[in-house]
Amino acid sequence: MKVLVVGSGAREHALAWKCVQSELTTRVFVAPGNGGTGGLARNVPIAADDVAGLVRFAKAERVGLVVLGPESAVAAGAGDALRHAGFPVFGPDRDAGRIETSKSFAKELMRRADVPTAEFGVFGEVEAALAFARERGGRVAVKADGLALGKGVVVCSDAGEAEAALRAMLVERRFGLAGSTVVVEERLEGPELSVFALSDGRGVRILGHARDFKRARDGDLGPTTGGMGAYSPPAGVEEALVADTAATIFQPVVSQLAADGHEYRGVLYAGLMLTKDGPRVIEFNARFGDPEAQVLLPRLESDLVALMLTCARGELESAPEIRLSERTAVGIVVASGGYPESYETGFRIEGLTSIPPGVMVFHAGTRYAPGTGLVTAGGRVVTCVALGPDPARARAAALAGAGRVRFPGAYHRTDIAQEAVLG
Repeated sequence: MKVLVVGSGAREHALAWKCVQSELTTRVFVAPGNGGTGGLARNVPIAADDVAGLVRFAKAERVGLVVLGPESAVAAGAGDALRHAGFPVFGPDRDAGRIETSKSFAKELMRRADVPTAEFGVFGEVEAALAFARERGGRVAVKADGLALGKGVVVCSDAGEAEAALRAMLVERRFGLAGSTVVVEERLEGPELSVFALSDGRGVRILGHARDFKRARDGDLGPTTGGMGAYSPPAGVEEALVADTAATIFQPVVSQLAADGHEYRGVLYAGLMLTKDGPRVIEFNARFGDPEAQVLLPRLESDLVALMLTCARGELESAPEIRLSERTAVGIVVASGGYPESYETGFRIEGLTSIPPGVMVFHAGTRYAPGTGLVTAGGRVVTCVALGPDPARARAAALAGAGRVRFPGAYHRTDIAQEAVLG
């Protein structure tokens, strides 16, 4: 069958790479794709949120499966329109996707489904939000309700930081309409964990887990980004804890969505905080994470297309066994200087031909420029991923790969997965 992957990031490059390996696949398209996806699939110039364009293309090519990569496609209603046109879609409809696109929707859903999460309040006025934050000594997380490209969350340590964050969102409108309503929640403490589950709208299966690193600089310093690296499986996480999330987190949420009339078909990502009182949900994403997808999919030994197709058809009970390699995967993002704030693009990328053997390079912010070659086209440019028999060797290989990628201002964190090596 023909598979259409929607999106242009490193996550979509990893998805396309995995889809090409399936025995069920005859051809893979990526819309719109990037400078790396064109090397293994056919890029088509259709934006991820161009719903009408995606439907026209799927009809013209008689696509057998559509995979929604980014949140923008979900929020635009691509899943709704493509399903209405008769295509199997791996990715939720817009209403079910509100579990990511509206943090207040997600928090209220968790409350009704009795899913463990932080105490919270939803506010549209700064004074009421400030009062809630001050009652907790300013140790809160302030979150823009809508999508803010992974940057609409500020974790505060005191009342001053909380006030600055709230005024930036509710008064200065730094995130526009996305921040016109905010969720303020108690600050949780503990290591973070990303867990991924497949759903066909009724049942769930755990796909795998990873840990990502959101801060721009080593030592978890600097501004929050969309993710500077990840590794899987993360150190110190018991498999039983991950398995338990199917019953305590994913199934209650999927069942509650179904009861509300929202069938969730696709991958559901839970960002967890492992507190002393047990796992607490920080957020849900209605898609694979980025950069988590880049380290989870290389470990997946099962046929990804077969798994996604059973979800899209509502037949998860007939899905093949999910098998993951016991090897560790480490991914390191090489980013543009200044990211996640202001940065320049259009710089020629060098060093990709000298990447060490065995290191995978998943492209994100890249494009081909006539007469120049591959140039930067975004904040996160590539993710260098290596598999190894242990975290130390996987990490060393990924770092060696990231060090070869060169363009003006290029930077990457050097401490991704270091915790697993140092113990």
